[in-house]
Amino acid sequence: MTGEPLALDPSAPAGPRPEVWRSVAVPRRWGWRFLWDAVVVYAVYQLYELVRAKVAGTTSAAYHNARHVVAVERALHLYWERGAQQRLLAHTRVLQFWDIYYGSIHFIVPVVVLVALYHRWPRRYRHWRNVLGWTVGIALVSFAVYPLMPPRLMPSSYGFVDTAARFGGLGPLDRGSLKDVENLYAAMPSLHIGWSTWSACALVPVLRSRWTKALLVAYPCLTLVSVVVTANHWILDAVGGLVVLGLGYLAAGMWEGRRNRPTAPRAHSG
Repeated sequence: MTGEPLALDPSAPAGPRPEVWRSVAVPRRWGWRFLWDAVVVYAVYQLYELVRAKVAGTTSAAYHNARHVVAVERALHLYWERGAQQRLLAHTRVLQFWDIYYGSIHFIVPVVVLVALYHRWPRRYRHWRNVLGWTVGIALVSFAVYPLMPPRLMPSSYGFVDTAARFGGLGPLDRGSLKDVENLYAAMPSLHIGWSTWSACALVPVLRSRWTKALLVAYPCLTLVSVVVTANHWILDAVGGLVVLGLGYLAAGMWEGRRNRPTAPRAHSG
C-alpha cells in the first residue's frame, strides 16, 4: 500500500445511472394505470360487441347493399373475391389456416401493440389508444346505417363458400351461441383491416428491428388475404377499414388538440 488514493476508472459510473432508476421505477409508477386501462379497454370492447349486435340490420337490407357493393367492384374491376377463394378450395389445410388466422390474430396483435406502447412509449400509447377508440366508434355508426352481407352468406349462385363451416378452422361463425350475439352484417368497414393497419402505424415508426418492422408492414396485407379467401369481407370493406382508421386518426387529433389547448387567463377587474 503506498497510501496514494486509488485511481478510479472514469468510465465506471459511481452509482446507478438516472436512466436505470427510471427503467426500474416505470413499472411501479405505471402498473396500476396499466391495470386500470386494461379493465377499461376490456369493458369498452364488451360494450362494442353489445352495441354491434344491437345495431344489426335486416337481411333484405344487407343483401341489397351487398349487391350494390358487387356492382361497384365490378365497375372498378375489383371483384376478385370469388376467383381468389376458388383457387384455394382444393387446399383444405390452407383454408383452415386462414380461418384460424382470421379468428385469432385479429384480437391478439392489437393487444400486444397496446402493451408494448404502454411500457415503452407512454405518450404514443395515449394517442394511438385514442385513435383506436375513435375508429371503433365510427365503425359502429357505419354498421348501424349500412348493414352489409358478407360474401360467405350470399346466395349459392354467387359461388362463395363459408370456409369455417365447411372446413373447420375456428368453427362456423354463424351457428350456435355466436349467432345470438354477433352482428352477421357488420362487414363494412372491415375492422380486421382497420386494426391491423392501426397496429402497423402505431409501432413501425418507433421500432428498430427491420424484421419486426417487415412483419408489421406485412400484417395488414396478410389480413387482407384472410378476409377475402374466407369470404368474410368484400375488398371494398377493406377500403372502408382504412377510411374509418383515417377518420379515427383525425378525430383523435382534434379531440386531443381541444383538450391540450391552453385556456386564456381571466382578466382581473379593478
